[in-house]
Order: sequence, then structure tokens, then C-alpha cells
Amino acid sequence: MRERTDYDVVIVGARPAGAATALLLARAGLRVLALDQARFPSDTLSTHQVQLPGVALLSRWGVLGKVAATGCPPARDVRFDTGPVVLRGRYRACPGADAVYSPRRTVLDKILLDAAREAGAEVAEGLRADGLVRDDHGRVAGVTASPRGTGDGAGKPAAVSARLVVGADGKHSMVARAVAAREYRRQPALSAGCYAYWSGLPLAGGEIYQRPRRAVGAWPTNDGQAITFVAVPAAEFGSFRADLEVNFLAALDLAGDLGERARDAVRTGPVRATSDLPNVFRVPYGPGWALVGDAGLVMDPVTGQGIGLALRDADELARAVTAGLGGQRLDRALAAYHKARDTRTRPMYAMTTGIASFRPNPAGDVLFPALAADQARTADFLGVLTGTVDPRRFFSPRNLVRVLGVRGMLAAARAGKGREPGE
Repeated sequence: MRERTDYDVVIVGARPAGAATALLLARAGLRVLALDQARFPSDTLSTHQVQLPGVALLSRWGVLGKVAATGCPPARDVRFDTGPVVLRGRYRACPGADAVYSPRRTVLDKILLDAAREAGAEVAEGLRADGLVRDDHGRVAGVTASPRGTGDGAGKPAAVSARLVVGADGKHSMVARAVAAREYRRQPALSAGCYAYWSGLPLAGGEIYQRPRRAVGAWPTNDGQAITFVAVPAAEFGSFRADLEVNFLAALDLAGDLGERARDAVRTGPVRATSDLPNVFRVPYGPGWALVGDAGLVMDPVTGQGIGLALRDADELARAVTAGLGGQRLDRALAAYHKARDTRTRPMYAMTTGIASFRPNPAGDVLFPALAADQARTADFLGVLTGTVDPRRFFSPRNLVRVLGVRGMLAAARAGKGREPGE
């Protein structure tokens, strides 16, 4: 890479949020550099799900076919199992999408990054962003970066200038830290997530299980494999991790016959686990900088929203940046991006943190049996989970009266008194 060069936008981080932003800005004719300390394909801990709104974006961008061509199967049918009640249904299609996809990150991340290259973005792999460059007025004007894993002085940072620096560098974003992006709606880590891959684990779509102090998911992914996910309360992570493999399988045993099916399959890697699951909003823009994906807003993975929200935010940020650098006031365009992001995400954030808290919700004892008797309402509820139906609309008094009747709604209200909508 040249010692110093100029770009319209430098993007720090090249996984889905950064790669999608680079793809869209390059297609808009901007000079873009995306850099990442990883070399792709590169794996990372992930629930894998691309919910329907994210799938629709992949379709619109012309890359969904490439994901499907890798052998990642679509999950159109879903089992949502609370123990006493099992909801079985199919997602309602939205434009460009009728299924959840759960591609390996070695697959999805590289597809998006290759698409960004094809669109004209410059991509620098194995390059770590060390800090930000500022102009005489304190405005962010670029980054300093150095090759990762090199010796003999080859790792000396070089400066790269840009009209805008975008932090797409995850929940512990260097960019967010360097600009002291204000945080709000922060909640502590509520759960810990544990993951494993299996070969020969039969699934008929996606499976979601809610149990006391446990949440379990299973989804088909690449190479004929399935990924299973177990969430446990953060306070129990120490004891759960003490015998991780035994406790992980015990959690699968709580999920119908999933544990039995797993025992008949072959686990293809170790059980991996983390309690590093923050929940926080950050102000996503300022003089010369912006944030996208987990760098700007991160929530517990228990609802599998991360990738889809990263793609959505990349789409909206790219529109704001293109307009702002194309003649409109950039600060106004980014302020609109900020407002739209928060407005669209707050209901899902409330629902996700409610689920991740593992607080009992007796209202479900009234709601789920009513849903099980009505396929249309079940499809609406599945829309809430995948992000195509606003939780505020689904859990509104007017809609709950339709689902439960007046008596049922009053019973649910008494049972769920004090809970946030959708928890």
C-alpha cells in the first residue's frame, strides 16, 4: 500500500457491516478503502442467522445467489418451542426474501468483501488500524495503520487520509473509543452464548427453544452442518463453563429431542463460549467519523439480529454518506441516519434484552396457546422474531385483543404486569 493516499471514505473493519458499506459506497462512485486486521476467509464467533430483512438486502445487492450457491440451505419453516406449547410455522415472504440463511462466516464475510472489491473498493487485509488522524481543527481526517504480524520494523504505522472515517470494527471499536462516542441505553451483559457445529444433525428448518434459564437454537449452515446455540444467564456462566461440553449437551437435552439427535450426529469442533455480550447504543457520527454495525449499536445475540442489523445500517449509512459527500450537509445526513437507526431498533432492543434477562413472563402462558391455534397469528409472531413485524404493533393492545379476545388480553396483562412489550 502507498505510504499516504487520499480516499473519500476509509472503513475500519471489513466484516459484514464494513464490507457492505464499502460495496455500496463504491457502487455510488466514491473512493473507498476498507481495511481489516484479519485475512479472509476468516472465522469468528457468530449465531450466523441473517434474518429476512437482511436476506432481502443481500438479494437487492445481487449477492444472495452467491450465498445460496455455497450450499447454505434456506430455513423457511420454524419451530418455536416453549415447552408447554410448540408453534410451527413458515415465515411470510418480504420482497426478495422468504427464508432465514445461516451461512458460515468464512463464507458470508468473504462474499461481501469480494463484492466490494468488484464494485471498485480497495481492500487491505492484514492491516490493523492503530489510531485516528485529525486536522488542525480536531476533525477526524484519516487513520494510522500497520501490517499485522510483521517484524523487523515493517509494522511502522502509515497515515491514510479520508474525508470520512467509518468505524465498522465491532463492539470494542477503536474508532468509537478514539472519538469518545457517547453511550446510552447501556445494559450489562445479560447472558453468555455457547456454540457448536454438528454433521448429520437433521433439521427441518430453524428450531428455537425457550426454557427456564436457557435458550436454545439450531439452524442449518454450510457443508451439510448445523449450528447449535445455547444461551445461559451471565451469572451462571462460570459454573456452566466449568464443564462446558457436558453442560452444553444437557441444555440441548432440554430442547425436545434435539439432544438425542445431537448424540446421533458428529460434533465437528469444540464448544465455544463467550460472556462478552454487551448491550449498548453509541452516537454513530461526529466531525469526520461515523459508526456502523456493532461499533454503533450492539445487543445480545439471543435473537440472532446482529448480521441483519449490520446490513441494514450499512445500507442506510451508505445512503447518508453518498448524499452528504455529494452536496448535502453531511452532518444533517448522518443525524438522520442516527435517528432512523434508533427508531427502528429500539423495539427489538427492548425485546432482545428482555429475553436475554431470563425473567419469567407468565403472559406467555396465555399468548402462546392462542397463537398455536392460529397459523396466521403464528406467522405474525415469527415475523416479530425475524424483524419483519414491529414488536410494538404485534404487542399493541388492539392486536392482542384480536389474538386473545378481551378476557384473554386482560389475563395476559395481569400475568405480564410490569414487563416491557415483547419481553
